[in-house]
Amino acid sequence: MRPSLDDILDRVHVVSLPMRVRFRGITVREVALIDGPAGWGEFGAFLEYDHTEAAHWLASALESAYAPAPPTLRNSVPINATVPAVRADQVPDVLARFPGTRTAKVKVAEPGQSLTDDVARVGAVRALIPTVRVDANGGWSVDEAVAAARALTADGRLEYLEQPCATVAELAEVRRRVDVPVAADESIRKAEDPLRVVKAGAADVAVLKVAPLGGISKMLAIAAQIDLPIVVSSALDSAVGIGVGLTAAGALPTLRHACGLGTGGLFVEDVAERATPVDGHLPVGPVVPDPARLAALRAPSDRRDWWIDRIRACYAVLS
Repeated sequence: MRPSLDDILDRVHVVSLPMRVRFRGITVREVALIDGPAGWGEFGAFLEYDHTEAAHWLASALESAYAPAPPTLRNSVPINATVPAVRADQVPDVLARFPGTRTAKVKVAEPGQSLTDDVARVGAVRALIPTVRVDANGGWSVDEAVAAARALTADGRLEYLEQPCATVAELAEVRRRVDVPVAADESIRKAEDPLRVVKAGAADVAVLKVAPLGGISKMLAIAAQIDLPIVVSSALDSAVGIGVGLTAAGALPTLRHACGLGTGGLFVEDVAERATPVDGHLPVGPVVPDPARLAALRAPSDRRDWWIDRIRACYAVLS
């Protein structure tokens, strides 16, 4: 049974987390945290998402806050380093925040940048990390993706291209034309039918994010129906959301790839002390925010009001 709106609102903490570098076009990440009877939940749908899409994120937060977590099958999860669309000379500083990681995900196809920038950034990462994957967030056409795959593999292999194009049909075409594995992210989490990408033969790897899919239970249900390797990734989550993602990854029957759950290194401050990777792994388990950090990172009152109004609107969608 869904908790009452009044009870949810009584438990909300809205925080603003400063970031080390621009990521997804922002330098401050706002999220609403819910201190529930079963644990902490995180509602952090990106600001541009409408209420219908954001409602999935609220459902995820409510599940984490009010329902028991699933049993897990592993105590730690391998993570990848996340490299934003920075200059190549900034790559070593970014990777230093991910000690022991053997895999890096590199953002490419950034508006205002060129393929030359992407090649330089990937080359700088490849010089320091053995396994490299790239994420275009649907930013290329099919022909651009094919050209990028060739350029980005001229000096070494890629583990996969994540969401090189926007549509399932385009992903399938890229997959036919390149030798690099293709991973689907937005084509799963933003789709009315998350399994369409599999039916279309459009991906080799499925990237699943807990919050956009509506919670751990829904993510695990989708994973059970997708006959592809799964990578659990964050949606630029705070430490609370990362903890939820690690629990989801810990509950998967098999886990063949490093997960994108190391993005806490992109924040200057977080609501809990950041867990340091050990041999590129993070521990599985819930995260409880530090009250002093919650107070210090509290969002201004007008931003809290904005998030409260958003929760009301998304709750109405869920109802």
